[in-house]
Amino acid sequence: MTTEKGLWAGLVLDALAGDPRRGHPVAAFGRAAGALERRLYRDSVARGAVFTAVCVAGAAGAGLLVDATGRRTATRTALTAAATWAVLGGTSLGREGLAMAAALEAGDLEAARRRLPHLCGRDPSALDAKELARATVESVAENTSDAAVAPLFWGAVLGVPGLLAYRAVNTLDAMVGHRSPRYLRFGRVAARLDDAANWAPARLTGLLTVACAPVAGGSPRTAYAILRRDGAAHPSPNAGRCEAAFAGALGVRLGGVNVYGNRVEDRPELGDGRAAEPGDIRRAVRLSRAVTVAAAAVTIGVRAAVRAWSRSRRR
Repeated sequence: MTTEKGLWAGLVLDALAGDPRRGHPVAAFGRAAGALERRLYRDSVARGAVFTAVCVAGAAGAGLLVDATGRRTATRTALTAAATWAVLGGTSLGREGLAMAAALEAGDLEAARRRLPHLCGRDPSALDAKELARATVESVAENTSDAAVAPLFWGAVLGVPGLLAYRAVNTLDAMVGHRSPRYLRFGRVAARLDDAANWAPARLTGLLTVACAPVAGGSPRTAYAILRRDGAAHPSPNAGRCEAAFAGALGVRLGGVNVYGNRVEDRPELGDGRAAEPGDIRRAVRLSRAVTVAAAAVTIGVRAAVRAWSRSRRR
């Protein structure tokens, strides 16, 4: 039960403290990965594969070392809690969402535009209040899976090595997985690996969003209908499941034209509701927190049940 207790303790730590302002372990990993990239970079899929393999294997190896070091039950629980806290980002995600909501509700568009890069990579300079609200709700939806559900899922499946390896994969995707001229080839493996790692967690996020829809004043039936109809319309194989479920649960319409620097994407609309408004951000954050707790209950509960069943079989 040490892993299960550690995962719950890490979730509580994240809820109480969020991410540290300085010295975050994920930032340290990012700096190390950046240094390695400067040494290995070539405009090549093979070089990108080597880079990705070294970084992910290093993170998983660190997790195995933690498991080997923590032989005592209390030590292993504490180390698992620390690793879980380090890779979770749900609390910080919610805080950023609420800060954006406060800026928009105060009518401070400039402050809201300055905050948007904390949540997503699109260009905020020409966005009005409703477009900023849409961007925030979409980011909260997608990152509920990336920052909360997926770490809990992989922690329940593979323990500390799963936690650290998943965060490495997700961080590498953010660093080199985007479709820029520099990373089109070099970042391809990182991007595909991130898609694979998030396949199951994104679909779990969608289903849990349906179940938690009443928390945001929504209907599970409507949320499920939108998830089934629109989940595959998004260009991402995973983000669409989360965004469609949130759109249905919140009764809003997501999707549309997004500008990322010099790149413009015209994404399909998700949902049948009205355009997202600043007030919907607080509902989205509330829904995200409910989904996170539900994901912990499901993933950790299933892990505990499987362990109990395995022990009973051995007897």
